[in-house]
Amino acid sequence: MMTIMHATPANPLDVETFADPAQRRRFTDAMDRLAAGRMPGASVRVYVSAAPRTMDRTKWLSWLGQIEEGLPDGVEVLHYRNVFSQDRPYDWDQFVDSIDGLVVVGTQKRPGSRVYVLGPIARLELRSVIARKPVFLYGHNLGLIPVIDCKSQILPPEGAPRLKLIAPKRWKPGSPTLTSALGALVPASANTEHA
Repeated sequence: MMTIMHATPANPLDVETFADPAQRRRFTDAMDRLAAGRMPGASVRVYVSAAPRTMDRTKWLSWLGQIEEGLPDGVEVLHYRNVFSQDRPYDWDQFVDSIDGLVVVGTQKRPGSRVYVLGPIARLELRSVIARKPVFLYGHNLGLIPVIDCKSQILPPEGAPRLKLIAPKRWKPGSPTLTSALGALVPASANTEHA
């Protein structure tokens, strides 16, 4: 059985997760229910939320490729530029029910940092799905991290708050939350294990 390390007063960031055991259990149970309820043949769509300046960076296509590789086979990956246009303007409230998961790409505090900042729009997108669907932070050198494992902090300004997400220092791929979140995104007609 895997032992999960939690924050201690000596070093509150040197942990595998910021979620307590009860939160993790509720999360994995919810993800298992989503996976069990997936209809055969239904498409699985994940939206990648990134600021326009992030999508303009030269590394964007590489990051998008890494995100696609981290998701189960058969998942359709969407982002602002392949969903919205002049003919279909951005309307999150109408769009959100058509996706099965969300990946947020924040701005790193500095290269190699585990601290990411999301703008006000990404924060609202995350809030709208966090309790209902798998939500991941894309860590540039860590891959996909379930947001439940991250520490969050709302940042000013008050009228358009941003969100800071901190990936745990000892977080590892293969965590129970990652396995469950990815399992919830496996198309029902596909193999039941993540590739």
